[in-house]
Amino acid sequence: MWRSLRGALRCLGVKVCRRSALLVILLWLASWLFLNGLVFVHRNMFSDFCTDHKSKEILQRVCAEYQQGVLTGDLCEDLCVAGRVEYKRCLYYENGKKVMAASWRGVPIVLKSKLENFSSYEALTLLEYQDAAGGAGGEEELSPLDVVFYATLEIKNSLGLETGANLTLPRLWGQKLKENERTYSRAELASLWALLQQEEYTFLRVLQDLTHHVAKILGSCGHFYAVEYLAAGHAWDQYIFSLDELMLSSSPNTWSGQEKIINARDMVPRVALSFLQMVEHFENDFSHSLHLCDIKPENFAIRKDLTVVAIDVDMAFFEPKMRDILEQNCTSDNDCNFFDCISKCDKAKNRCGPKRENSNLQVICEKIFRPWFSPTLLGAKAGLPLQVALQRAVQECAEIDGGEDAQRTRAVREQLKDLLVELSQEDTGHQGEGQEHKMRRVHTALHF
Repeated sequence: MWRSLRGALRCLGVKVCRRSALLVILLWLASWLFLNGLVFVHRNMFSDFCTDHKSKEILQRVCAEYQQGVLTGDLCEDLCVAGRVEYKRCLYYENGKKVMAASWRGVPIVLKSKLENFSSYEALTLLEYQDAAGGAGGEEELSPLDVVFYATLEIKNSLGLETGANLTLPRLWGQKLKENERTYSRAELASLWALLQQEEYTFLRVLQDLTHHVAKILGSCGHFYAVEYLAAGHAWDQYIFSLDELMLSSSPNTWSGQEKIINARDMVPRVALSFLQMVEHFENDFSHSLHLCDIKPENFAIRKDLTVVAIDVDMAFFEPKMRDILEQNCTSDNDCNFFDCISKCDKAKNRCGPKRENSNLQVICEKIFRPWFSPTLLGAKAGLPLQVALQRAVQECAEIDGGEDAQRTRAVREQLKDLLVELSQEDTGHQGEGQEHKMRRVHTALHF
């Protein structure tokens, strides 16, 4: 009996020890996973944390390289010497991409760079060739044609375009370079090359002379470029844009000579008209159609004159590049959806079609116009004949099949435009559709 009892106790002790050991191991494993999780979160979140201290350090490095003659730009003197550029706050920092709010001579701007450091960009091959030529007996200067040629190649590579007669940037730069009739320093060429390696800069720089519907580049210093500061849209705002902050007086009324203040709801039709103008412009007025594949309020802004502006163009593509993106392997139509740009799967070939099936207009009607002109937002006006007609037109626009003929698409767009013009005139009491755009100072990367 005692032997049996001893055996039972010994067995129980072994089980208890085993359980204790197992608990210790599990506790150690949980602690290890927890600590490694903290390290991972720290490395991936806090290392990219948007701080004023880090932002100012980056700008200090830019100015140090400017003083050393490594980089330059038409913004550098005011940023690094005259103190006319005032840092405000960090807006975004992830994987080296830096976005900061600042003011330049009292004008709000946004400073951007795809990479944090100037040295992170690839060097211009011709500059290395210059070094070799210089070492062999005298530095060989780059001609204006060399600059235009290499800039053109970089634009073609970045945007997926064939640079021909309709692409104005090489012609514009070539003309300015020819007029200047001078050679360019290493700092100027290196800074230009760093800017051209940033797709957004290249995109905005190409289009800003051709359209009012993209953010304007105002200047640059090295790899950082300044764009106009605009009020971006918000998905949580029923009017999308903070229209109350952009309250402005309309043009003087022809009949009474008095100015009328427009409220936020009355501004919506005018902003919607600007959306339609942007869509028509992007589809018809360039050598290739421009496709917007990420249409959401945060990617658009409005100016004081209510012009709609595309401010995030990372997902905007001209037709040649759009076709390359869409033409992928597939097993169903779902495999052919690239954000807001979709095509259909050819199951016989297991390849997505290169042609986009929907359109910018259709997506804007679905994501922007439909919430705007819903009965919920319109309130008591929802039952009025004009509002009912507008709701039906928006619904038809959102349901247009991309394969339908262009004539019907144009008819739907014209119907929307006519209804919005009528609504705008009814609300504001004047016949104008907006103010004339004023041309601003044109910045080029070679305006150092």
